Amino acid sequence: MSPLLSIARTGSAAILLSPLRSAVTVLAVIAVLVPYLVGIGLVEGLRQEARIAIGAGTPAGEELLPDLYVAANQFGRRVPIPVNLAEPIGKFDGVTRVVPRIVGRITLGKENVEAVLVGMPREELHRQGSTIQQLTRLVDGELPGSRHGEGPQLVIGSGLARKLNLEVGAVLPPIFRSGGGEKTPRVTGIFQSDISLWQSRMILTTFESAADIFGQQELATDLLVFCRHGQPEAIRLRILQSIPGPSTERATSLQPSVTSRADLESLLPAGLGHREGVFNLLFVVAFAVGILVILVTSGFGLSGRRREIGILKATGWQTDEILVRSLAESVLLGLASAAIAILVALVWLEWLNGFWIAGIFLAGVETQPAFQVPYVLAAQPAALAALVACLLVTTGSAYSTWRAAVTSPAEAMR
Repeated sequence: MSPLLSIARTGSAAILLSPLRSAVTVLAVIAVLVPYLVGIGLVEGLRQEARIAIGAGTPAGEELLPDLYVAANQFGRRVPIPVNLAEPIGKFDGVTRVVPRIVGRITLGKENVEAVLVGMPREELHRQGSTIQQLTRLVDGELPGSRHGEGPQLVIGSGLARKLNLEVGAVLPPIFRSGGGEKTPRVTGIFQSDISLWQSRMILTTFESAADIFGQQELATDLLVFCRHGQPEAIRLRILQSIPGPSTERATSLQPSVTSRADLESLLPAGLGHREGVFNLLFVVAFAVGILVILVTSGFGLSGRRREIGILKATGWQTDEILVRSLAESVLLGLASAAIAILVALVWLEWLNGFWIAGIFLAGVETQPAFQVPYVLAAQPAALAALVACLLVTTGSAYSTWRAAVTSPAEAMR
C-alpha cells in the first residue's frame, strides 16, 4: 500500500472520530453548565420576587405596603403581640393607620396539605384600594366577611383549590373547635395564585375568623404600620421607647421588635445569598471535576487525534498553526456547548417550570410546582457560562494537542 493511500485512510479515520469526540465533549460541558444556569436563574428570580413582596425600592409613605412591622419578643423568642397596642401606635404623629395581622400554618384535607392562613381585619379587606385588593386578584367569588363566632369564610389560591378539588361554595371539615362548638369553614372566593409563589399555599380570611381558628383572641402575629413619607424611622424609635406601656400586666413583659422595609431588604442577601454561595461552591467543585472529565473526553479517540495532527504536519502545518487550529476548535465547541446549555436551562425553567430543582431552593415545594417558578436568566451568568465552557474545553484539550504537535509526523501517526 502506498504511503499516500495510507495517509488518506488515516485522515479519513481521524475525521470520523472527531465528531464523536466533539459530541462527548459538548455533552460533558453541558452537564456542568446546565445546573449552574438553572440554579443562578432561580436564585435571582426568588430575590426579585422577594423584593417585590416586601416593597423594596418603594418610597416610604406609599399606601400599598406597610412601612413598619411591629412584633413582640419574650425571653428572646417571637410571641404574639396584643392587639390593643395598635391604638397607642395609631395615635403617633406620622402614622396613617395600623393593621393587625395573623399568619399561621394549618393543614387541610385527608392528605394533610399544609397551607398558610392569613387573617386581616374585615374593614381592611373591603377597603377600596387596600393592600390585599392590589396584591391579589380574585378569579371567582368574593372576599371574606365573617365575624367572630361565625363560620369562617375563606379565599384560597387557585393552585390549592385544584389540589383539594375545591370550588366557591365548598365547605371544609371543621379545622378548629371553640367554646361555641365546631365551625365549618366555607370557601367564598378563589384568587389567582399561579403567578406568585408566596400565594400558592395561602388562605385568606378575616382577622376575627383567624383568631377563632387559632384560639388566640386579642392577639396578632404582628402589627402593620403605615407611615407618612419621611416618618418611618422616627416612628420606629418612638415605638421602641414607649411600647409597651403600663396599660396591661402582660404587655410589660413583652419587648417590641420593629422591622422596616429596609431591614427586610437587607435580610435578602443573607438568606438567598447563603444558598447562592453554597451553590457556587458546589459549582467550583463541578468545574474542577469538569476539567478532568474534558481531559478524559478529549482523549476519547486520542490515537485518531494524533494521526490527524500527524497528517497536518506531514502536509506542512507548523506546531504553532496546529495549536491555533486546536484553540479555534475549542472555542467553537465551548460556544456551542454554552448556547445549548442556555437553551436547555430555559426549557427547564420555562417549559418544565423548574421540575425537581425548584424544591432544592424552596422548602415544601413539590417535584412539579403548582405555581409559576420565578427565574431571571440574565446576560452576566450566560456570558460567564460561555467563558467557562471555552476554558473547560481549551484546558482539557490543550495538553494532549501540544504533546502530539511537538512530535514528528511519523511518530504521531503510529
